[in-house]
Amino acid sequence: MRIERSIDLPCGAEEVWAVLTDWERQADWMLDADAVEVTSEVREGIGVTLAVFTRLFQVPAFTETIEVVVWAPPTELVIAHGPPVVGRGIWALEEHDGGTRFTWTEEVVLATSVLGGMVSACYAPALGALMRRSLRGLRDSIIARGPVRR
Repeated sequence: MRIERSIDLPCGAEEVWAVLTDWERQADWMLDADAVEVTSEVREGIGVTLAVFTRLFQVPAFTETIEVVVWAPPTELVIAHGPPVVGRGIWALEEHDGGTRFTWTEEVVLATSVLGGMVSACYAPALGALMRRSLRGLRDSIIARGPVRR
């Protein structure tokens, strides 16, 4: 399945990038994440690995391993999902109307034997709604943090 959602954020791409890559705080705005832990020795760049403790329909479900495979600050971050989700997530940032447009794309399937495709198709509308709500949570989190003072 391929799901894409976007939101306009009230700050520059560098500031959005800093919030997105504040790994442990992703659970503040990413609604399906209970917690995020960095499991690699590095925190930036290709090869960063994360353990994401994930909920489905508000029920603790599984721990997903994620690895950063594209790192192009402050415009693009691509992650490879590990089992039980297989595929990739793409975060793209572009300057837009004095702020930044953040586009989040998920190209994934649930790796659940023969039923994976069917389960994924049924879950797609829920994932789209979850991503939309998470993006609003991200926007609220950025506003609550206030502007970066230089």
